[in-house]
Amino acid sequence: MELETKVYQKESNLRLGKLLKESLADIARSRFLSFQLAKRDIQAQYRQSYLGIIWAFVTPLATAFVWIFLNNSGTVRVTDTGIPYPVFAFSGTLLWSIITEAINSPIGSTNSAKGILSKINFPKEALVISGIYKLLFNSSIKILLLLFFIFFFGVGFNWSLFLFPVAVLGGILFGTTLGLFITPLGMLYKDIGRMIGFGLQFLMYVTPVVYAIPKSGIMKTVMELNPFTPIILTARDLAVGMPPAHLTYFLIVIACCIPLFFIALLFYRISIPILVERMSA
Repeated sequence: MELETKVYQKESNLRLGKLLKESLADIARSRFLSFQLAKRDIQAQYRQSYLGIIWAFVTPLATAFVWIFLNNSGTVRVTDTGIPYPVFAFSGTLLWSIITEAINSPIGSTNSAKGILSKINFPKEALVISGIYKLLFNSSIKILLLLFFIFFFGVGFNWSLFLFPVAVLGGILFGTTLGLFITPLGMLYKDIGRMIGFGLQFLMYVTPVVYAIPKSGIMKTVMELNPFTPIILTARDLAVGMPPAHLTYFLIVIACCIPLFFIALLFYRISIPILVERMSA
């Protein structure tokens, strides 16, 4: 079989349309590789663990139980949420964990493959797609547990539950887009990863994850402007059968994320080979 010859040369200008077309073609060609990378990472994640797949939802479950205890004991008084508070708290922490995992996924997948990036020539987009596969796997487990909470605490079945996975996919798109922009800087400077973790902890408390938006005050304004808010609230409302009050803002955020995702993908495609060359020099 005749080998394909590619000639790489420096160009004075970048044709973004051509780059995007090549990036999408590489994603299509590397589907099998992406799946195998995701399968390998998932198996490695749970192979030597007694609790195994339970770790996928331990963090949101533990965080929710802490807030449920604080609320029931009167230590923290949470305003009325309109639904049983355990469902409110767990759905919020679960959705938050999905978004934060999506933000950390691109840099995590890229760093874990740092050893082979400089040795094997393969589409770097495969790392991003493998991370999305892992997100979908972990999110499906968390959604099943949330369904248990919804039925156990008497919320019951509602038709909007069928739209809940769509809102979750919106959260994954939002988080992955942010993660793609952050990844190149995160690979250069380890401080970026620490700053992301610290920043997300702060953002959680200005997002209606474990308590509702206040009816007045500066915190109400901050929460309503926060782009994380419509994703959390819309997904939660669809899960429990309430009318999504922030649906318009949710659609605006997702509509903005679609072009930004492709821009971030181009940024990732251009920057990662340069970073690999710099790190291996």
